[in-house]
Amino acid sequence: MPTQFFSFSSFLFFYYAHAGTFSTYASLFFADRGMTVAQIGVLMSLIQVLRIFGPNLWGWVADHSERRVIVLRLTGLAALVAFSGFFIGSTFAHFFAAMVLLNLFTSAQGPICEALMLSEMRGDLTHYGRIRLWGSVGFIVAVMLTAVGLDRFGTRALPWAAGALLVCTLGAALRMHDAPRAGHAGPPPALLAVLRRREVLAFFLSSALMIAAHTSLYTFYSLYLEREGYNKTVIGAMWSLGVLAEVLLFYFQAPLLKRWGAWRLLRLAFAAGVLRFAMIGAGAHFIVVLVLAQLLHAATFALHHSACVLAMQRWFAGPLQARGQALYISLSYGVGGSLGGLFLAQCWEGMGPGSVYYVASALALLAAGAAALSFRWQRAAE
Repeated sequence: MPTQFFSFSSFLFFYYAHAGTFSTYASLFFADRGMTVAQIGVLMSLIQVLRIFGPNLWGWVADHSERRVIVLRLTGLAALVAFSGFFIGSTFAHFFAAMVLLNLFTSAQGPICEALMLSEMRGDLTHYGRIRLWGSVGFIVAVMLTAVGLDRFGTRALPWAAGALLVCTLGAALRMHDAPRAGHAGPPPALLAVLRRREVLAFFLSSALMIAAHTSLYTFYSLYLEREGYNKTVIGAMWSLGVLAEVLLFYFQAPLLKRWGAWRLLRLAFAAGVLRFAMIGAGAHFIVVLVLAQLLHAATFALHHSACVLAMQRWFAGPLQARGQALYISLSYGVGGSLGGLFLAQCWEGMGPGSVYYVASALALLAAGAAALSFRWQRAAE
């Protein structure tokens, strides 16, 4: 058991609680402040756009300074200062600047925390899932409690709720200490040299395609179910069911990782993704089909994420740990998520809502093909 189990768990709980609260309800807050739909779209897109730049910038600082906890604390403090901008001002330019600054700092914190976890675990991911699941628990608990608060006090309560969670995140960072790194002979490996390897490029292409497929859920799922005639209670239950499946998989995944390894588990995740998205597209009018599809979130998200983290240890261990996690977030969620959302929006407009999920199923299949190339080239290189 990692000696910082509580520190890592509490940090991830509050970090994802803040992320879930703010990303879920910020659009309502901006609308209440007089922003137009187009302006809200731009403001919300900054969450994904800053994931491209923020993690790489601070990951580089963390790895080169070898003071990752200090960087985590500084970005937490800077994020809190940036967040104060949501308590004052009411113009689009003001909120744009606040969103850029906030997400420039918060987008880096998750990858740095995971790099610290992986350093302390020294490649043994036995306890990884049981720490990482607290992020999922924090997300769903905060989203549900904040909904109650907003119903009672209105959207003006959002900055207070999200700001309090940022304070708790910083408090958790203050309890952490740097984990010892595995020693390495000679100079640190060059990041660009690793990135030029074809198996690494294929791996990141695969993860970006898989996250692009998941934007069909993050961006359109609630609206899609509403168009199918489901009320908000059912929609909320579907989201909760997916997160519950994710938490359970994280908790029980250690034997799977040890027995089957990254590549076999990734193949299972991709197969589940192809099936899941096709089920949503074809069977949305059957509640049983939706329930089964949401249970597959355990494989398409949680299992995929853990298997990717395990696979990356081959290339991004030791002195490249923080930047490896940063690249995973930037390329998968930043680039893949942004481009996936734009592409699937065009599918929605041009071919109808159901097409989004058939295209997402195809993206999961392409992700499987890219991963197969990555592991084939990896074996050839060895």
